[in-house]
Amino acid sequence: MRHKRAGLHLSRTAAHRKALFSNMVAALLTYERIRTTEVKAKEIRRLAERAITWARRLGGILTKKPEKRTEEERVRVVHAVRMALRVVRDRDAVMKLFEEIGPRFLSRHGGYTRIVKMAQRPGDAAPMALLELIPGEADDAASKPVPKGKGAGEAKAKSKSAATAAGEAKPKAKTKAAAAPKVKKEPGPRAPAKSAATMKRAGRGRGGD
Repeated sequence: MRHKRAGLHLSRTAAHRKALFSNMVAALLTYERIRTTEVKAKEIRRLAERAITWARRLGGILTKKPEKRTEEERVRVVHAVRMALRVVRDRDAVMKLFEEIGPRFLSRHGGYTRIVKMAQRPGDAAPMALLELIPGEADDAASKPVPKGKGAGEAKAKSKSAATAAGEAKPKAKTKAAAAPKVKKEPGPRAPAKSAATMKRAGRGRGGD
């Protein structure tokens, strides 16, 4: 029985399993999104959130420049970095964790990642999942449209109503002009009609020519 033994073996030795988890957590911190099997995603999520918590616990120290930190704050940063390196062996990923990812989740207590289930893998039909970091509050604020000021909205509404009123006034002027009665022109004097005898004589004369 496996009582009080957290984690899965995944049919690997201890060294292989630790290296696998370390590399995948480093990839998650570097690219902020990885695609793997659902079982691995659940195990990596546990380790990744633990590493992010080490960075988040520093609080406002992360927002300070290194030269402005006190001696005690520097000691705390070094300790947190060493604890994160126990899980993540990639130093570049750890530096990104403390410089970018940690400050993003200062006001969040847990739940830094999410798992999205995907289609099965074609080869062995293994259930796949997408493990990614959730966007921070700054990213959400940047993605939302910024509401405009009240004065600008009122001015825009006024200009729109004025344009509508002007558009409505134009057709009325046209209808008034169209409704005005047209002046009929009086016919001029007509030429005297020729008699039938005159037309008959003219026809004979032409034929005789």
